[in-house]
Amino acid sequence: MIPSGIYSLRSIIRLPQKPILPSLLRSRKTLTTTSSSVSINKEREKKEKVIVISGPTGAGKSRLALELAKRLNGEIISADSVQVYQGLDVGSAKPSSSDRKEVPHHLIDILHPSEDYSVGQFFEDARQATRDILDSGRVPIVTGGTGLYLRWFIYGKPDVPKASLEIAAKVYSELADFERDGDWEAAVQLVVKAGDPKAQCLAANDWYRLRRSLEIIRSSGSPPSAFQIPYNSFRHQFDSSETIDSYDLNSSADAPEQDTVKDLDYEFICFFLSSPRLDLYRLIDLRCEHMLSETDGILSEARWLLDMGLQPNSNSATRAIGYRQVYFCNGIPVEV
Repeated sequence: MIPSGIYSLRSIIRLPQKPILPSLLRSRKTLTTTSSSVSINKEREKKEKVIVISGPTGAGKSRLALELAKRLNGEIISADSVQVYQGLDVGSAKPSSSDRKEVPHHLIDILHPSEDYSVGQFFEDARQATRDILDSGRVPIVTGGTGLYLRWFIYGKPDVPKASLEIAAKVYSELADFERDGDWEAAVQLVVKAGDPKAQCLAANDWYRLRRSLEIIRSSGSPPSAFQIPYNSFRHQFDSSETIDSYDLNSSADAPEQDTVKDLDYEFICFFLSSPRLDLYRLIDLRCEHMLSETDGILSEARWLLDMGLQPNSNSATRAIGYRQVYFCNGIPVEV
């Protein structure tokens, strides 16, 4: 049985020949938890368990997820903002077709690159996939490098109003001329004057988020920053408490920490993979060389996006890391 908590592990990029799970647990560095009293432990035992694996590019998240899924009768949910797109295989380092046949994967190839995808949509999709996997008697394993996706998935999404069709249409109309003329700065100033000064911090040409900000203002009269983000409240409570040693899991915990655990929908067993920085750099260099050297690599995928009329930095897919850099290096104008 895997203990609950958040683990920081040494690199497991080179998976050992012996079973990975026991050696992985033996190699844990630290354990932190938001609750440790006996009563809360009993409460947590009633919750369904969900495994979450995160870490930097090249740390071995996908390989660990695959090994765990095979050993624990699990299914994998991708928490990657690019893997949702069909055709963006190399740039997003999607699992191979053989891996996906061996273990069911969710939220991969669910959208055309012309479609936008948000963290809110991911939350709904990933939570539904989690429910479906648990109902089938299997273990959900969520893994990916999009940190915001993982935060929302674990802690919940902000209680931000959803715009009505009428408001959404009005906002689209307000910004349509600016977007058509490519006048990003003027559009930002419109949203700033409407009530969201943080709109100036958005990446250039992020029209989706700019529209969403204006929708929230028009729907509620307040900017997005006025709404509480669940992750922040958990983080503040955690920062104000001492880290609990892995050998002190049965010690007492204060009331706010107990409330924190009760508020989570599942018992999340979270692993964060780490490795010496130089090792990660070497692995990332090799991965980039492989992506660029393949005939049907990331260069081909970026050209495919252009051929469809998707200009650089114009939507979620074309803003993805890797594709933006390919455009820039090939002399295609990219606003950053």
